Amino acid sequence: MVDHVTIVMIEDDEGHARLIEKNIRRAGVMNEIMPFSDGTSALTHLFGADGSGKVSAGRALLVLLDLNLPDMTGVEILKRIKENEHLKRSPVVVLTTTDDKTEIQRCYDLGANVYVTKPVNYENFANAIRQLGLFFSVIQVPEAK
Repeated sequence: MVDHVTIVMIEDDEGHARLIEKNIRRAGVMNEIMPFSDGTSALTHLFGADGSGKVSAGRALLVLLDLNLPDMTGVEILKRIKENEHLKRSPVVVLTTTDDKTEIQRCYDLGANVYVTKPVNYENFANAIRQLGLFFSVIQVPEAK
C-alpha cells in the first residue's frame, strides 16, 4: 500500500487492537495506524469539528471497522462514511466477530469493501490479520475528493 495511506482503526477491544497492529506490521505494512476505541472520536477525526468531512479531503484513508462499539454501531459509521462526498471512496474493511448473514449483507449493501469475521481462536485471529496485512500491502487506495 502506498506510504501516505493512513489506516484508521476503530476497535474498542484493546487486546484486539494490539493484535491487529502487531500482525499488520508483521506483514510488512508500515503505514500510520490511528487507533480509536469508540465511534464518536473516530467520526470527529474523519468528519472534523464541522461534521462535513472536508477535513479528510485529499487524504488517502483505509478504515478498519469493528461493528460492536460502546457508543454506536459500526454499521452507522459505515453508512456515514459511504454517504459523505469526501470519504465515500475510502475503503472500509469490516473486522468483527459477527458472522450473521443478514449483517454481512447489510454491510456490503452500505458499501463495505471487505468483511472479515474475527476468528475466536488467538492463532487463527493473528493469522487472519497477517493475511489482511498482506492484502493491504498490494491494494490501491484512492485519494479523497
